[in-house]
Amino acid sequence: MITYSDPKSPEAEAFRTIRTNLYYYNLDHRFKKVMLTSTGPAEGKSTIIANLAIVLAQTGKKVLLVDADLRRPTLHSIFDAGNLVGLSSCLEKKLSLMEVVQKTKIENLYIITSGFFPLKPSELNSSKIDELFEDVEAYDYILFDTPPAGTFTDALVLSEKVDAVLVVINSKKVPIDLAQQTIEKLRNAKTEIIGVIFNNVQYEKDFYKNYYYYGDKK
Repeated sequence: MITYSDPKSPEAEAFRTIRTNLYYYNLDHRFKKVMLTSTGPAEGKSTIIANLAIVLAQTGKKVLLVDADLRRPTLHSIFDAGNLVGLSSCLEKKLSLMEVVQKTKIENLYIITSGFFPLKPSELNSSKIDELFEDVEAYDYILFDTPPAGTFTDALVLSEKVDAVLVVINSKKVPIDLAQQTIEKLRNAKTEIIGVIFNNVQYEKDFYKNYYYYGDKK
């Protein structure tokens, strides 16, 4: 992760800019549970949410990162963590939430991987997910990596259970009309979209070329 391995890089600075924007937004709109989604696969959302979790943890905030992408989980690979138990274990009520939380090598950052148990993504719509995250006062932020909202309904379902949503758009892969359709789907689900993160944005000058963020304006 660039924010850990090369914290002085322009890319790491871009993530700190996103962190700052979230901080100021949170002053007026209190939120704890934040979901990150995209229009389609391979837009970089898992890498982005991992880096965002790291820069939040680096400020001393206690962060829980949850892999809710049960279709294509990746956070266990990113953090080199075990995946025999995880979110699916909790939804199957085989283990409690605290039994599947894993500490990462990043101070203040904890993760819940997807888990190995076969599970229908529709389980995210059950009351189990509400029960799991009722008592999470120990964490300042809970970040959810979800499937692409433009492709699967899982993210739309989970968006109703979080406080805020960030949308990743890969400028090289996703046509603007498809991105707009995804955002419209989320709005129709009555979600609180607080910003969009553009990935692979190219500027004339090679500065912050990978990530650009703007907050949601209503």
